[in-house]
Amino acid sequence: MPIATVNPANGETLRTYEAMDEQELERRLQLAQATFRTYRTTTYPERARLLNRAADLLDEDQGAIGTIMTTEMGKPVKQARAEAAKCAKAMRWYAEHAQELLADEEPAAADVKDSGGSRALVRYRPLGPVLAVMPWNFPLWQVVRFAAPALMAGNVGLLKHASNVPRTALYLEDLFHRAGFTEGCFQTLLVGSGAVDALLRDERVKAATLTGSEPAGRAVAATAGEMIKKTVLELGGSDPYVVMPSADVDRAAQVAVTARVQNNGQSCIAAKRFIVHTDVYDAFAERFVAGMAALKVGDPLAEETEVGPLASEQGRADLEELVDDARRSGAAVLCGGERPDGPGWYYPPTVLAGVTREMRIHREEAFGPVATLYRAADLDEAILIANDSPFGLSSNVWTRDEAEVDRFVRDLEAGGVFVNGMTASHPGFPFGGVKRSGYGRELSGHGIREFCNITTVWHGA
Repeated sequence: MPIATVNPANGETLRTYEAMDEQELERRLQLAQATFRTYRTTTYPERARLLNRAADLLDEDQGAIGTIMTTEMGKPVKQARAEAAKCAKAMRWYAEHAQELLADEEPAAADVKDSGGSRALVRYRPLGPVLAVMPWNFPLWQVVRFAAPALMAGNVGLLKHASNVPRTALYLEDLFHRAGFTEGCFQTLLVGSGAVDALLRDERVKAATLTGSEPAGRAVAATAGEMIKKTVLELGGSDPYVVMPSADVDRAAQVAVTARVQNNGQSCIAAKRFIVHTDVYDAFAERFVAGMAALKVGDPLAEETEVGPLASEQGRADLEELVDDARRSGAAVLCGGERPDGPGWYYPPTVLAGVTREMRIHREEAFGPVATLYRAADLDEAILIANDSPFGLSSNVWTRDEAEVDRFVRDLEAGGVFVNGMTASHPGFPFGGVKRSGYGRELSGHGIREFCNITTVWHGA
């Protein structure tokens, strides 16, 4: 896949970039290694000052970088600006909290005495250059939620971004440089996916984080395992959205529309499978389908647009295949389901009902504005359907019954359970999944400690 900016609203190639050659990659790896030796000795206040400056610059650039993201991958421009604002917020959060999150810890006095020591502590130290392999769907946020904690911990970053968002990738390198970080603290590597394996095998790269597809995660995990390097993987998701009889059905249906079509439906944590108790199924389905059908699809740079094009022609083709397979196998198309005429990689908000386990869309992630409706007879069946997926990223449950909440929290196989609201990431909460959705956590204290050397310091009596 070429490294290029291709406008998904019309298919026009705006600019193509040459991949960095081996000589340039070697220069940048040397720079990362050399920079880490000195950057690791900086203080938390020094790092916080730089990261806060980056947040200020990002706020100033919000309109410009929002337009760049929209032009590269098609998200509605309002959502692009909101993504930039969220990134600035996360930068400030880590600038404020990193020192506390990575403060030295003292083991219990009784354990120190029992060990024969006079004192002991646990210290969090940076690992070194960390490789980030990032996707196009949230081209700013996915990177910042790695970069902010990594830089505050004293690591340096190497970004291999998706090949269809090169302008956003280059903007990020420039942003950190303008903020005052030395050149080697954060570098964008304009390379294709074929270069990742060699980068992971390089001894100067100490760890890696990947957000992306399951095949990409398998490849990175395999090489990292062979090289015995730490990885964090955030992969696909097919999140359940469960609605029980005690829920506010009107509100649940309204939020469900946003939960499904955020980012044009191209979000790992978007709700995708809507599992509704039979007592409220008809009422929910009527409201949900009406809300999906009423969405304004169009030019992502227009302020009134709610759903823009998919990011790539192949992405639309993949989504069409899932819908067509379900239709051939007996699923009912309640709205959408047909590719519109005209330029651009648009696909309408679509709702399918009567989905069975034999259909591909039941097992695979639908990365676009396509929702599946399921009818559940009771709580047990709702949980059974929710867990009948290879993925386990997050989940949403709508109920006012605390006993049901306890059951969902206990039994749902997911990295998050959001009650009476849609899944969203926040710098203060750990983010990640189980099963084929990956392992490890981003954000919060858990995320910043993922790429630290947790060091025991012991003193004899």
